[in-house]
Amino acid sequence: MIRIPSRTPAHALLTLSAVLTPLATGATELNLDGVKRYSGFAASEEQVTSITQFSDVQPTDWAYQALSNLIERYGCVAGYPNGTFKGRQALTRYEAAALLNACLDRITEVTDELKRLMKEFEKELAVLKGRVDGLEAKVGELEATRFSTTTKLNGQATFVLGANGFGGSARSAVEAARQEVGATTFNYDVQLSFDTSFSGKDLLRTVLRAGNFGSTAFGGAGPTGNLSTLEIAFQEASGADSVGIDKLFYQTPIGGGFTATIGGRVGQEDMLALWPSAYPDDTVLNLLTLNGAPAAYNKNLGPGAGLWWQSNGWAISASYVAATGNLGNPSTGGIGNGNSQGTGTVQLGYGTERWTLAAIYSAVQSGVALPGATPFTTAVFEGDSPSRTDAFGLSGSWQPASAGWIPSISAGWGINSTRYAKSQEAGSLTTSQSWMVGLQWSDVLAKGNALGLAIGQPIFATALSGGETPRDGGVALEAWYKWQVSDQIAITPAIFYLSRPLGQDTPAGESFNQLGGLVKTTFRF
Repeated sequence: MIRIPSRTPAHALLTLSAVLTPLATGATELNLDGVKRYSGFAASEEQVTSITQFSDVQPTDWAYQALSNLIERYGCVAGYPNGTFKGRQALTRYEAAALLNACLDRITEVTDELKRLMKEFEKELAVLKGRVDGLEAKVGELEATRFSTTTKLNGQATFVLGANGFGGSARSAVEAARQEVGATTFNYDVQLSFDTSFSGKDLLRTVLRAGNFGSTAFGGAGPTGNLSTLEIAFQEASGADSVGIDKLFYQTPIGGGFTATIGGRVGQEDMLALWPSAYPDDTVLNLLTLNGAPAAYNKNLGPGAGLWWQSNGWAISASYVAATGNLGNPSTGGIGNGNSQGTGTVQLGYGTERWTLAAIYSAVQSGVALPGATPFTTAVFEGDSPSRTDAFGLSGSWQPASAGWIPSISAGWGINSTRYAKSQEAGSLTTSQSWMVGLQWSDVLAKGNALGLAIGQPIFATALSGGETPRDGGVALEAWYKWQVSDQIAITPAIFYLSRPLGQDTPAGESFNQLGGLVKTTFRF
């Protein structure tokens, strides 16, 4: 059976012409018996399927490849009954017409078959054509209106509706807290992240952010300081509803497993190769997202640079951030001096898909804002007295192979030693600690939903100078459920409880506690 692939007839005729040249174009005597034998064989069912069937055609012949293509690709070449092709024998116009007619017959058959198939699938082809035209139009529109060829925009808007209640026997402190931050509030946070890559491997990140949490307990206002600050809370220094640059840094691999980061406004966490936690970092209280060591993982933000190395699960990170590194007055800021409000960090970690473990050390200057500390320790860390705190942390996580009744587990512990440039009176902070344990269940009630529970202690004093006994401890507890409404929208109701948020500042013999409830709605786009 002769088979013609989807080539144009002109291509077949040109190839055929190469084999038939030179033809006898003059008036020669017609050998009718030869034509009958050849044309009969050319139209028979026993077509030649391989050039090796011709005994008189050799690979050295000038038309060997062309003849092979006609046989194997087009299947419309036949020889003589004795198994020869007689390629050097002159061919009459009649003989050429007989061979050409056999090829054209096959081309006609294929064309008719294609027409029949096109008729049979006419509706389907019309639908496909419409879809292709629609896709071409959409691609054209996207190309005409695309934002950038190098930059990707990610957005997140968060609404928080909630309130805080205060209780305990310290009635004056309770009433003062209710008066200052006891109202029900509706706040927002919006982030626009521009991720730019120039080589496909590097990253220039610019984050614009605005919010209005600053005057609420969810944003750090009130007597309990930053213990009830939400992870999502933000307010630009210039005031509520003001848009500011939250992050601006450049990150690029430099070979050998190393990645370098530098930025005019970069967070300490942006320069860590490993984050040793399976507990989400966008849940409720910020202090419970810091791996149990808020002093070591303090998220200091400002001009900085860092370098990390990764290989076979191991990760080593080193970085430096100066919160006031953009100020020119050395008495109030700068890089690498006593007023830089700097954090130098080194972390060693190892991680797999299911578990992580990391040890961290941070040298923290006075003035660094700590995201999870009691009012007493906050006053020391952020106070005017020049000091340095050596903060150590040990953190890790484990998560099951699949969702079920067994949750992921994240835990961490931190210990800090504070030294002062000048001698301090008795009762000054020398040692502080912190810890946390977080659990998360995935796909609870429905795929994509999650349930979380965490407990821990913020940074609290454990030793004071002069041998005094601190009474700064307190427990923080949170529970939440995330309902993933769609890929872009999530609703998270949550509650949290602070057993003794005033810590050392709690009136002697009295109690003070805080209970917060909120509903957080997150939109991603």
